[in-house]
Amino acid sequence: MRLWSIHPKYLDAKGLVALWREGLLAKKVLEGKTKGYTRHPQLLRFKQCQSPLEAINLYLKVVLQEATTRGYNFDKSKLQIPAEKDLTLPVTTGQLQYELQHLKAKLQKRDPPGWEKIRPLSRADTHPVFYPVEGDVEEWEVIV
Repeated sequence: MRLWSIHPKYLDAKGLVALWREGLLAKKVLEGKTKGYTRHPQLLRFKQCQSPLEAINLYLKVVLQEATTRGYNFDKSKLQIPAEKDLTLPVTTGQLQYELQHLKAKLQKRDPPGWEKIRPLSRADTHPVFYPVEGDVEEWEVIV
């Protein structure tokens, strides 16, 4: 499971679909509707916030918006989209850098045109649910 901290606009089609699927799985975990993945490190930041379900729904809302912009037809009925809230979670600058490099490596192999678009980037926009804070790669990240 990877819940990207960088904006989903950088993901290729395969990555965006995977993010939607994995985000929905994360939502089920946070709702207590599955026994698997309950200790997955990517979920820690959601579990530690005041409103985990609102946070994951807001997170998925952005993924849905990106998919809609691209002409995809993701099922928005799977979300309980909360009223506009100013709910944001911190993410370290080191984590954002790690994710950008990780995505570049993935795209270089599976989507060379997408890789060419992001290759010159030295930093990426953050997913709107997160705000950057100085720091190294997050402790919960599994370095590959």
